[in-house]
Amino acid sequence: MADVYTELAKKLDELPQGFPATESGLELKILRKIFTQEEAEMALKIKPIPETAEAIAERVGKPLPEMQAILDDMVEKGQIGSFKLFAQQMYMFFPFVVGIYEFQGDRLDKELAEMFEEYLPTLVRKVGGFTPAMARVVPVETVVEGDMLVHRYEDVRRMIDEAKSFELHDCICRVEQALEGNPCKHTVDICLGISNEEDGYSRYEVGKVISKEEAFKVLEKAEEEGLVHCTYNVQMGQTFVCNCCPCCCGILRGAKDFNAPYMLAKSNFMALVDPDGCTQCGVCADERCPMDAIVEEGGEYRVLPKRCIGCGVCVPTCPTEAITLVRRSESEQDTPPADLIDWSVQRAGTRGVKLELD
Repeated sequence: MADVYTELAKKLDELPQGFPATESGLELKILRKIFTQEEAEMALKIKPIPETAEAIAERVGKPLPEMQAILDDMVEKGQIGSFKLFAQQMYMFFPFVVGIYEFQGDRLDKELAEMFEEYLPTLVRKVGGFTPAMARVVPVETVVEGDMLVHRYEDVRRMIDEAKSFELHDCICRVEQALEGNPCKHTVDICLGISNEEDGYSRYEVGKVISKEEAFKVLEKAEEEGLVHCTYNVQMGQTFVCNCCPCCCGILRGAKDFNAPYMLAKSNFMALVDPDGCTQCGVCADERCPMDAIVEEGGEYRVLPKRCIGCGVCVPTCPTEAITLVRRSESEQDTPPADLIDWSVQRAGTRGVKLELD
């Protein structure tokens, strides 16, 4: 009979995101680091759909106060997820990424960082190996021209403006890299949790609760630093905006370095250099582009369309405004799934896994 960690790994791999096995059993070592045996056994009883503490207590057969204490402890350890939905606190079994790993900020140590770094190529090749893509680039808002038709999933400021609660998190990728001896020059506390519920983060403060005005300032700082806005690859229901760098962040590294084409969906835009206005200063290519998508050839800079992810971080620092963000041709554009349920159904279909919806 398989042990509890093998069963937990199997349950994680049966989620649409995936949690691949390794010959060395590294994924099991990671789970043993994060969960005690008793916690792993309880995690196996939590469904990957939202439930109230009352519903879980009744199903598991525990008194509500005891069940609530267990859930509180597991949420605070980042072992399961919790959020408000229709003013009720919900709990659910979360994927490893984006999910359990990102919640390990307060518990991450050098040992876990080293294990995760070793596991990353295997993980992202599976997570980024199936459609639809897990995450999506959202362009820098200030560089999308006002007369363009911009959908909600292309407008990061609209996502923030429509949300009601905000939480500021340390970038787990930069924390991990610092533990590995590779500190990043970029700001660490710069990733956002967003909720459409009032007081969405009042019960569990995994990060720092901030105001909408402060959330907009975080976006501005990220854009100043040339970070890439990423969120779920859905039209509605985003719950985070990560601000990613190519040196640390697993999403960008997966897309750029580990042959994981569906780790990150490009935006429906791309950068375009006007050769007549360009002074060949090289800032866009040398300091801003996270994907090495801008190259110099014959004394002129141009954008490689297949490498450009349409983030727009190259545009604001061009001294002559020779770079613009333009919409890709219709054949190169895609529309993301409607929401996380639609995404999960599509993803489960391409991976050939059964999706638990009840």
